[in-house]
Amino acid sequence: MTDDDTPVLRYVALGDSYTVGTAVTEDERWPNQLVARLDADPPAHRLRLVANHAVNGWAARDVLRGQCPWLASESDLGFVSILVGVNDVVQGVTEFMYRADVEAILDVLLGRLPPDRILAVETPDYTVTPMGAAFGDPATQRAAIGKLNATFAQACGKRRIAFVDGIFALSAAAAGDPALVAPDGLHPSGAQYRRWVEERIEPAVRTLLG
Repeated sequence: MTDDDTPVLRYVALGDSYTVGTAVTEDERWPNQLVARLDADPPAHRLRLVANHAVNGWAARDVLRGQCPWLASESDLGFVSILVGVNDVVQGVTEFMYRADVEAILDVLLGRLPPDRILAVETPDYTVTPMGAAFGDPATQRAAIGKLNATFAQACGKRRIAFVDGIFALSAAAAGDPALVAPDGLHPSGAQYRRWVEERIEPAVRTLLG
């Protein structure tokens, strides 16, 4: 509980570089921005970010094998977010294998939490960044990200888990606005993550938290 007696849910974030916030400061990561905004205007439940297990470069199979087991050590787990897929694209993981991995991840999460305490987030389009072409043909990779996002959304829909879309579309603005790209020329900046939170993620979480 907090000073105002609002119930608090212990929140753990899973995923890849987009969740761990590669090339931005900790307070610029989208999970941190989300919690800060919820604290400023609390819904029926607050979130307390107790762990960010995301790892730069990890694909869905890595999250399943290397991050999901960490949940066993989290007592009183109350909320989990998952964003994963870009490294599956870069590594050439098939849509079939990606589907199997994200479905397995979601089923692990459902073993710990009800559907309304799990949030999945769409992968952005890294190909519009200055360094995007270094990780494959932009048109081919952009299409692959779109396919895996659709696969993830479908897996969430079957399980009544909220899937935040619109992130791919928001990320396109980085093509014409350097302020939306981190100093490494590849990842989102804190300003882009703020757009994710304000326009797409926060509204979805407020609906889940009542």
